[in-house]
Amino acid sequence: MSSVKEEELKNILPINGPSVEEVKKYIDKYHDEKIVIKCGGSVLIDPNLFNLFISDIAIIKKLGIIPTIVHGGGKRINEKLKKLNIESTFIKGLRITNKNTIEVVENVLIDFNREIVNALKNNKCEAISITTKENNIISVKPENKELEFVGTPAEIKINFLDEVIKKKSIPVIAPIGLYKNQVYNINADVCSGSLAKNLKSRRLLLMTDVAGVLDKNKNLISEINSPIAEKMLKNGDITSGMIPKINTCLDAVNNGVTGVVIVDGRKPHAILFELFSDKGAGTLIRK
Repeated sequence: MSSVKEEELKNILPINGPSVEEVKKYIDKYHDEKIVIKCGGSVLIDPNLFNLFISDIAIIKKLGIIPTIVHGGGKRINEKLKKLNIESTFIKGLRITNKNTIEVVENVLIDFNREIVNALKNNKCEAISITTKENNIISVKPENKELEFVGTPAEIKINFLDEVIKKKSIPVIAPIGLYKNQVYNINADVCSGSLAKNLKSRRLLLMTDVAGVLDKNKNLISEINSPIAEKMLKNGDITSGMIPKINTCLDAVNNGVTGVVIVDGRKPHAILFELFSDKGAGTLIRK
């Protein structure tokens, strides 16, 4: 049971977040459960959204939840590559990462990782960097020759993560790993899905720049199950960058993760509304 009292909740929660009553209803559901949060898109580019994201993480930690964070960095990588006149090519939402690109990808992600860790520490949240240069926990298997230095996690040192979480420190993970000492880029959604499966997470939140999964009339679908999501993929209703997201969702819910949510990261306090309110903040995908 959570030890956070009602008076404390009033002081912890933001005015424009979920109500104390709603939070009380959900807080015990997630107490001592593992939650993986992948942040990407505008959340990592827009300073206001970034600060809101950091403050939401600080709030859920005060409520007794120690999340595991995986961050993207696609937009910053695109900007850096553009400056260096290196062209970006994608296949089914995955970036082709060659010799010229991989170094840029690694540097951008490591810088980003430090920024997130420092921002959390400035909000009185103990956090630890996990990158290819520091505390690496991900061994990679190459995806395919066409994508070059792109891989999927083959092995994750979960014991190390469990120790970090036990110490009430937040692991902040860059989506890169090693194969025979070579750095490989990992799609951040794929990376977070692998972590959620291996950690046996209660929830995986994929923060993005869209409202969630939309129907043919562009209306938000608040909840779908695996068969419907598979049908939408097959029919071509899901395209481009949403393809790896949905594949990650399906893989996670079919391998022990109770629910995966595609969350609209542009909405203030989206994480709090998703975890602690009836309406949520995106599309929930269950088995």
